[in-house]
Amino acid sequence: MKKIAVFASGSGSNFQAIAAAAQSGSLNAEICLLVCDKPGAFAVERAGMLGIPAMVISPKDFKTKEAYEAEILQKLTEMDVEFIVLAGYMRLIGPVLLKAYESKIVNIHPSLLPAFPGKDAIGQALAAGVKTTGVTIHYVDEGMDTGPIIASAAVQVEDGETRESLQKKVQRIEHSLYPEVLEQLLSGKKEEAQWEQSVH
Repeated sequence: MKKIAVFASGSGSNFQAIAAAAQSGSLNAEICLLVCDKPGAFAVERAGMLGIPAMVISPKDFKTKEAYEAEILQKLTEMDVEFIVLAGYMRLIGPVLLKAYESKIVNIHPSLLPAFPGKDAIGQALAAGVKTTGVTIHYVDEGMDTGPIIASAAVQVEDGETRESLQKKVQRIEHSLYPEVLEQLLSGKKEEAQWEQSVH
């Protein structure tokens, strides 16, 4: 059973979905740590309810990004973390963690990359007037949502779609797709996969 750490900055709904999959046995992994860069984020409260240790660490308390990541890396090493899962972590991963966890950091993004990278991908999709957006899971590199794509799933944008309605559809896919893809990756069953899903 692989030991994983989940990084989150916000409400932690994907963290919750991954934890539920681990508890049910559909994801053969142990979440041994939540790393959160936002004190007061609801993800930390979720971790408490799930009995998962949380490391709340603010970059503002460190002079450099390297020092910030070195502190995180020390904790990950102490807990024998083998794999990092980003779940709404709103910060670019730097060289310290990328080197220590090469090809062992994945992220989920609410668009069909390379379209709409960065912040507010759902708002970007609505503003662009596209008929299809979706969810992408990818390996993390030094860029913003630029790493090799592992899996994706399409979400249809209906006429009159609101940010709230589209976000709900995207999150529904995220919460099923992410644990499923993680199980494939961590079990070694599949290095690369394309999940074909379409939500209306």
